[in-house]
Amino acid sequence: MKRMPSRLLISWPMTALALMLGCAPAAARVLDKSTTIAGLPLNYKVILPQDYDSSKAYPAILAFPPGGQGMDMVFTTLEHNWAPEAQRRGYLAFIPAAPLGRLFYQDGARVFPEFLEQLLAEYKIRDRKFHIAGMSNGGISAFAIAASYPQYFRSVTGFPGFLPDATPARIHALAKLCLYLHVGELDESWRQMMEEQAADFRARGYTVRMTVEKGESHVIRALTGEGAARLFAEIEESHAGCGK
Repeated sequence: MKRMPSRLLISWPMTALALMLGCAPAAARVLDKSTTIAGLPLNYKVILPQDYDSSKAYPAILAFPPGGQGMDMVFTTLEHNWAPEAQRRGYLAFIPAAPLGRLFYQDGARVFPEFLEQLLAEYKIRDRKFHIAGMSNGGISAFAIAASYPQYFRSVTGFPGFLPDATPARIHALAKLCLYLHVGELDESWRQMMEEQAADFRARGYTVRMTVEKGESHVIRALTGEGAARLFAEIEESHAGCGK
């Protein structure tokens, strides 16, 4: 399995990404939360489902932002990919910002798994498992954290995204998870990397679905706004279970 070429790492200013996505206000109730883990200050958003009842268990998504993974990118992915559908479908969603700018597939990974344990202690999460997802650098983060702590997750979604440092042990860690990959037809370097990984996963018998989004580049507009329902449809499909 190839290692991740440095040219694939993406960093955008918020204004550029927001203009590409367009503007759509979030409808869900959102909480601002913070904690400190391993000496790193961690700020994150919590999306509560409509008519949230703290005594009930809900399915939960841990979603990572793209680019530099700062709070600006948290707001962007919250509004365009997660908040309205999470509220409507009855999901909890947690979107953290990179602590001190340390990306979650790099040194920011130090906040795991303690951050997951804190969320499980504070919220009732169905089956004590998360769905993990992200866009671009967030998609890489989702695969990286899932491979390190697979026992906490049911599915992994990258739109786009793939597993960095794909050693045999890290690939094996994903065996029992549902894997969903989306990449723009015009996003050539990411498409090649993701197609190669998807083929490797399939050869190992993993449950993986890869969608090449026609006419799209790196930012996949088709998965924003009403199109975000497709991300949730895949997540809900994974509730039936994957892998061996």
